[in-house]
Amino acid sequence: MTTTHRKLGIIAGGGSIPAMLIRRCQEQKRDFFVLAIEGNADKSIFDQNIPHQWIRIGQAGTGFKRFAEEKVQDVIMIGTIRRPSFFDLVPDLRTAAFFAKIGTKSLGDDGILRAVVAEIEAEGMKVKGVHEVMEEILVKPGIMGKFKPNQQNIADIYRGIEVALELGHLDVGQAVIVQQGLVLGVEGIEGTDELIRRCGEYRRKGEGGVLVKLRKPQQDMRIDLPTIGTRTIEQAHNSGLKGVVVHAGNGLIVDEDEVIKLADKYKMFIMGVTPGEKIK
Repeated sequence: MTTTHRKLGIIAGGGSIPAMLIRRCQEQKRDFFVLAIEGNADKSIFDQNIPHQWIRIGQAGTGFKRFAEEKVQDVIMIGTIRRPSFFDLVPDLRTAAFFAKIGTKSLGDDGILRAVVAEIEAEGMKVKGVHEVMEEILVKPGIMGKFKPNQQNIADIYRGIEVALELGHLDVGQAVIVQQGLVLGVEGIEGTDELIRRCGEYRRKGEGGVLVKLRKPQQDMRIDLPTIGTRTIEQAHNSGLKGVVVHAGNGLIVDEDEVIKLADKYKMFIMGVTPGEKIK
């Protein structure tokens, strides 16, 4: 049996990638079922033609049961998850048992996600990365638009890579903003959008800063890859940034043509980089 014919379970958070993945399954005539996370997944995606069930973050047990009923074989977790409310976190019995088992030592973002992957695969399903279905969504190396970084931008990129790697080793975040050699901010629990917004308040006069977003060194390629889209570019422009840099081959770019068009409009550079390699 080929991978394409294995039934896919999609755990859908926010953003447009879940809809892209659903369309790809439909194009490939691949059987699928979606668990849509309440308060995160886009309600406009789902109608009677999309097989799905809405669940809270705390209803993992309910989700596992439904995937088993649907005979799901592969699972992809994709989309953004907002900070949950107390109600969202009220666990069903299976979820409570899961958190009791992993304890508090795994409660970094990456630690929780690795534990979730292990739990899903213990149910007999195989966790996949979205890039295994949509390879074109991975960020390509090099410049992607009309504009290139200058020498100050390049120096800021190197500094951003250095800081982002250390940030990733600590399982804190994926992104950092550097302007003229100064670190304006690093990503924490608030996410990249909020990082960009608040760094706009700290920007200095002169050459604009750079957003650098990298996969954490220990991060599983199947989950929570660094992602950018048109919203990233809009917010970066509003905060006075000169460019956006993402981990080549290890990050996702949503609606690449539109992202490039928007970056060109704002005279910003956008590029994929590989840590340790020279930036040209």
